[in-house]
Amino acid sequence: MTVDEQAGMSRMLEDIHREVLYTADETGLASFHQAVMAAMASVPRMRFVPHGLESAAFDNGPLPIGHGQTISQPYIVALMSELLRVGKESVVLEVGTGSGYQAAVLSELVRQVYSLELVPELASEASERLHRLGYHNVEVRQGDGYHGWAEHSPYDGIIVTAAAPHIPHALIEQLRDGARLVIPVGDAFGPQRLLVVTKHNGKLDEQIILPVAFVPLRHSTVDRPTTLH
Repeated sequence: MTVDEQAGMSRMLEDIHREVLYTADETGLASFHQAVMAAMASVPRMRFVPHGLESAAFDNGPLPIGHGQTISQPYIVALMSELLRVGKESVVLEVGTGSGYQAAVLSELVRQVYSLELVPELASEASERLHRLGYHNVEVRQGDGYHGWAEHSPYDGIIVTAAAPHIPHALIEQLRDGARLVIPVGDAFGPQRLLVVTKHNGKLDEQIILPVAFVPLRHSTVDRPTTLH
């Protein structure tokens, strides 16, 4: 990183820390694990934003990445990674690859990330970007996230980076017993809540974390999944 990028990264990490403290009453988290913060510090966020927006890469807010999609604010990326409660041997599913930033953060925390993106152009660009930057434990597939990716299930955690009107049944089916699904649920223009859904002996325990604002999780009428390398 350049000196300016290092300064931006330090500012981003400080902003995350402040927001953790600000939201502690809602989330129940006074701090995030060192591994999560180390992952946030390791991934070069400026490589995951569109050309011309690099100067805003370390701001604690979302940014447009084209096709009506966004890269989530750093605090939310860190929070969702923290809530997943995964470890070095975990295999996780991400729904909504976007630019690949959340997948890159997860790749620092787990053994393998499988990531689904509905928009073909974003899926292709993210796959190329992740491999070019050395995140070789991430596999991207173009497909409908509502159906999940059954081939590699059950997963030790599933993270959804767009708001669904309901919890997709396929994702629950593909979640390992005892594992967590972290998902924003709500209408595109109405209230949304970040949920943690834990699967226990086939039953679900839902915990509301805090209000959020995500782009909607899009559904394809024709799902033609393509795995990208």
